[in-house]
Amino acid sequence: MTNSVLGNNSVDNPYQMALKQLEETAKLINLDPGIHKILSKPKRILTVSLPVKMDDGSIEVFTGYRSQHNDARGPFKGGIRYHPQVTLEEVMALSMWMTWKCAIVDIPLGGGKGGIICNPKELSKMERERLTRRYAYSIADIIGPHTDIPAPDVYTGGEEMSWIMDTYSMLKGNYAQPEVITGKPISIGGSLGRTEATGRGVSITVREAAKKLNIPMNDATVVVQGFGNAGQFAAKLVEEQGAKIIAVSDTKGAIINKNGFKTNELIKYKNENKSVKGFKGSTDITNEDLLTTECTVLIPAALENQITKDNASKINTKIIAEAANGPTTPEADDILYQNKVLVIPDVLANSGGVTVSYFEWLQNLRREYWTENYVNERLDGILTKAFVDVYNAHLQYNTNMRTASIASAVQRVAEAIKLRGIWP
Repeated sequence: MTNSVLGNNSVDNPYQMALKQLEETAKLINLDPGIHKILSKPKRILTVSLPVKMDDGSIEVFTGYRSQHNDARGPFKGGIRYHPQVTLEEVMALSMWMTWKCAIVDIPLGGGKGGIICNPKELSKMERERLTRRYAYSIADIIGPHTDIPAPDVYTGGEEMSWIMDTYSMLKGNYAQPEVITGKPISIGGSLGRTEATGRGVSITVREAAKKLNIPMNDATVVVQGFGNAGQFAAKLVEEQGAKIIAVSDTKGAIINKNGFKTNELIKYKNENKSVKGFKGSTDITNEDLLTTECTVLIPAALENQITKDNASKINTKIIAEAANGPTTPEADDILYQNKVLVIPDVLANSGGVTVSYFEWLQNLRREYWTENYVNERLDGILTKAFVDVYNAHLQYNTNMRTASIASAVQRVAEAIKLRGIWP
């Protein structure tokens, strides 16, 4: 099956890629042709023109999108990205993939995605705020706490989410409505545990995969490609489970120490030196050497298309947990499956983020806030069940985990559509 890539630009038209995935899944699970047609198209797509007054007094007009794929299981959910290469087809594909992602972890949300064609690095803070508020104003009629709850994505964060929340709140009643969006700072309704959620989710799925393969975590060695937020927390948490981190990389290079690193020391060193290179006791290696290092668990947490048909046969690990979006190509997937490498796909492995976003929304709706321990306990329960569901589907269909995860998701969404029916 085609790779379940969230944000993979390896093809010219990601929407066609998403449609091909759906078509292949439909054949596998014998999906009702009518349901297939419904799922092939977003329920709603909004394109907006965004005039913004720039700091020098000139006016620029940006284009923004919001794609709402399917809400049979609950409100649309998905991020907003700011990037020069945002396209309508990309946003449509991402909204479909978000539908599957929410269904895989079995939370009552559907898939949405938004984007603005811009280069945020070339905008001042005031220009970004004016652009963000204009976009929030323009999509305000189709988002809301019970209809569509956006979130951060590429080149957006808590600052943009705060501006969107404030704009929406002023438009819809002039009182704070934090439940309209997630990924907010803690002081205005964000959730504890959100920063670590993606890495924590990776560590949970790794733990469950090790159980299925009868691998004691105390005997596990781990390689992490990409030592950013997700990679750091994943490394730290699998280390707490007993595993040994033997190699890591960042944009500046890769290092190895077969005796293992202390993750907290490595994080401290990276924060001080902006790279892991030069860490005491380490040896420099290439990125290719890192990926093919013998280990128990490989965690790609960097860029897409890192494991390809050219290096997949050299991968020497038992488990791959995709913290990054789309690190494995479809051709590589087939090779890894034949070589009995268990790949935990991105839509499952890195779904801790959307799960804790769901928790943030629940807390906002109830105007109550949970302890970090409670957030982590609930996240553990949801992702443990999700892993088991996907693993069982992979056995049932005799296929890889990626294909099984999408099949499981499509079945859940299809069942919701059938039960609700078509009205009027």
